[in-house]
Amino acid sequence: MAKSEQGQTRFPALGFGLGLRTQHYQEILDSAPPVDWFEALTENYLVPGGKPLHYLDQVRARYPVVLHGVSLSIGSSDHLNWDYLRQLKALAARIEPMWISDHLCWTGLNGRNLHDLLPLPYTEEAVIHVSDRIRAVQDFLGRRLLIENVSSYLTYTDSCMSEWEFLSAVAGRADCLILLDINNIYVSSSNHEFDPLEYLRGVPVERVQQFHIAGHRNHGDYIVDTHDEPVIDPVWRLYADACRRFGPVSTMIERDGNIPPLAQLLEELDQARRIAAGVAVPAPERAGAT
Repeated sequence: MAKSEQGQTRFPALGFGLGLRTQHYQEILDSAPPVDWFEALTENYLVPGGKPLHYLDQVRARYPVVLHGVSLSIGSSDHLNWDYLRQLKALAARIEPMWISDHLCWTGLNGRNLHDLLPLPYTEEAVIHVSDRIRAVQDFLGRRLLIENVSSYLTYTDSCMSEWEFLSAVAGRADCLILLDINNIYVSSSNHEFDPLEYLRGVPVERVQQFHIAGHRNHGDYIVDTHDEPVIDPVWRLYADACRRFGPVSTMIERDGNIPPLAQLLEELDQARRIAAGVAVPAPERAGAT
């Protein structure tokens, strides 16, 4: 594991991966594509048995797999969903993922799931609330969690820090790692008019375990994070900037709608490889990054 001066550790980089989607199950097993790892959506595999879990087992026998959830609702004021966490722990015991991630957001209230990734106010109170809940989840699962920055379309008047300061504060207090979504940074920077490079500079290097790269839809005066379009050039450029700052980080192309043929996603993955290789920074030059 890589270790920072502060003592935090992150897992070795896995290379370049894809989201595991039902449309590609059989092709993956038949052709063994040149993918280093796959990310599986947790909620798709919590039902015991059935085809999804069968295919996940088969893919896991051939590739490293990580789990990525959308239902933890770590920022909610509801109690933690221990039924969900028990199912997650059982799934993790079955497939032995390299790590587990979810989003820095809330997804419901009073036991009702709104099926959206809703942003939090960036306050000291929220830092304490969320980080305490992450610690409880980590203690229950017996492993560190990755938290992901979400795209946002509103701000709170109570916020007293930037999004990147909030993300970094939560990760530091909870002693968890970060899944840095490059597309989400781009989307939010456009919607809220901040400098995405300042965001990258504000996140501690030693906490960043994984990158997401994805597409979105531009509606002119706002952008929506849809994950149903190819990655655009400005997001690729921001990814290059992230590679310069954070060095080798496990990188994944995330596509959730308008799923293209696997070959098209492999082309995007090759582009990520080329970009990362082209801006690789030797470790000694990054030693002082914070």
